[in-house]
Amino acid sequence: MLYTNLLYFLVAIFVFSTNTPAPRPALPPFWALAALAVVYWGFGRLAARMFHRSASGPAGYFSAEKKLSVLAVLVFAGCVYLLELKYYLNPLSLGGRLPVLADVAGLGCFFLLLILMWRAARPHYQRIFQRSYTPWAFVRSNVKANLPIILPWLTLSLVFDCLLLLPIPGLDGVLRSPWGDLVLFALFLLFLILVFPPLVRTLWGCTPLPPGPLRQRLRAFCQSQGFHSEMYVWPIFEGQVLTAGIVGIVPKLRYLLLTPALLETLNEEELDSVLAHEIGHVRHRHLLLYIALFLGFSLLAGAVAKPLPHLILSSDFFYRLLASLPVAPGNLLGILATLPLLVLILVYFRFVFGYFARNFERQADAFVFRALGTGWPLVRSFEKIALLGGGSREEKNWHHFGIGERIDFLQRCERDRSLIDRHDRRVRRHLLAYAVCIGLGVLVLQGIDVGKLSEGYETKYAEAVLMQKARQDPENSLWLLYLGDFLQGRQMEQRAIDAYEKALALTPMSAEINNNLAWLLITAQDKRLRNPERALTLAHTAALLKERGFILDTLATAYWANGLVEEAVATQLKAIRLDPENRVYYQGQMEKFRRQRWGE
Repeated sequence: MLYTNLLYFLVAIFVFSTNTPAPRPALPPFWALAALAVVYWGFGRLAARMFHRSASGPAGYFSAEKKLSVLAVLVFAGCVYLLELKYYLNPLSLGGRLPVLADVAGLGCFFLLLILMWRAARPHYQRIFQRSYTPWAFVRSNVKANLPIILPWLTLSLVFDCLLLLPIPGLDGVLRSPWGDLVLFALFLLFLILVFPPLVRTLWGCTPLPPGPLRQRLRAFCQSQGFHSEMYVWPIFEGQVLTAGIVGIVPKLRYLLLTPALLETLNEEELDSVLAHEIGHVRHRHLLLYIALFLGFSLLAGAVAKPLPHLILSSDFFYRLLASLPVAPGNLLGILATLPLLVLILVYFRFVFGYFARNFERQADAFVFRALGTGWPLVRSFEKIALLGGGSREEKNWHHFGIGERIDFLQRCERDRSLIDRHDRRVRRHLLAYAVCIGLGVLVLQGIDVGKLSEGYETKYAEAVLMQKARQDPENSLWLLYLGDFLQGRQMEQRAIDAYEKALALTPMSAEINNNLAWLLITAQDKRLRNPERALTLAHTAALLKERGFILDTLATAYWANGLVEEAVATQLKAIRLDPENRVYYQGQMEKFRRQRWGE
């Protein structure tokens, strides 16, 4: 459950934190709030129906909870991207000084979906696990169970944002550099070592294993293995689940967690085999390796994220998609940049992280042979867990091998102990291959010249933004005027003329549109586009509407283009009187009118 919930929260955090809110939302605040209320109400109703249909026993309950958790992630993503949730929560970041506050609020919205799910689940949970809860107590217990998953991220984000607020010159640059990433990772590691274990123990409501013969015997077994850990009773799912776990890296902050059902169901030898499994995790340094796997993902995701926007902006697909969708360019860029990273999260944790997690569990299972000399006690433990746990013995698991697969491996090792060393060597080889692949991948991605990727995309992106504005506000000729000016400045003359013509059709009495189109029809580098007669008509109209120096300059040039030199000079003199600051330019124009013919 912990690994699966970790994946849900990772996706939710990523979706919200990488979303860039638009300057202006598509929906007014009232309608956005109403839509959010309807979405949350609908999710709560659906959760109640699904638990009513499926939660006849533990397996059905957990299946409904899993489906609804996935749905909660999808609904949350829809609220972020379609209802622009982050836009309304962004003011909480205090003007961008503490982004973590907006992220916490966003995560709270995801938690609210889960709370609606837990609220619907409570009656069925009470019936299945024979325990009575008030609605608030049940929700609180589930929130506390999931808090350890997100607290490392929240703590690290808060520390990072607070450090950026310190008035220390150059600190911002250091924190955003690779050195800053190393410092933050060191702080994250310290949190996991010193704070995380006691925090988990407290939030999960664990209590010390009571003094007595059982505690003494379990402690004696640990000491015989050269292992030290405090032992706690773990009341997960009212203690009725047969499971165990270990948290903590430092011996004095390491806790072995055992559920009451496990302690009551297994005999002494079987309990020893379960302890041997947990000790195997420590001996193989799996907790440190999990941290390394998270670090590897961070490095890979950071390396992928750097060139990704440049690749998207340099792709014609982006501009074709933008032309066919009513989405702001910035939002579309954000979505397209987020999707590959979201896929990377799912693929990495489902397959890479999941692969190593399964094989780490197999290594821990095999440690029972070193601790007890045989794997049969652990086989019997697994058989009891399969029988009493309500699940299928052959059911697969993305982060553990199925119980049937684990039993089969132990039985094969019982016949051939060399399988243990072969498995250990394979895990080491694959860890080395993983490190090499991550290292090479990061080096290759960081070696991409984003400057070359981005060459020319600024022009295409700016044009796409202006065209998007023109489509969104088709009655406003201003955007078409800006688009024409932009295209003319980049020698896209035919397209500029098209934009001006559309603008002129909307606002025929605009001095600027008439003037700019007239100028282009006189000065186009492509001589096939020139039309001095029409240019003169447009320039006359512009001068009648607004008499300005630059407009009179266009009119003078149009006279010249039509062979009317005297009129051109007279108009240019008038421009000098209206705009004396540009006298030198206008005088140069008059000299040109007198000495050469248009088109030469």
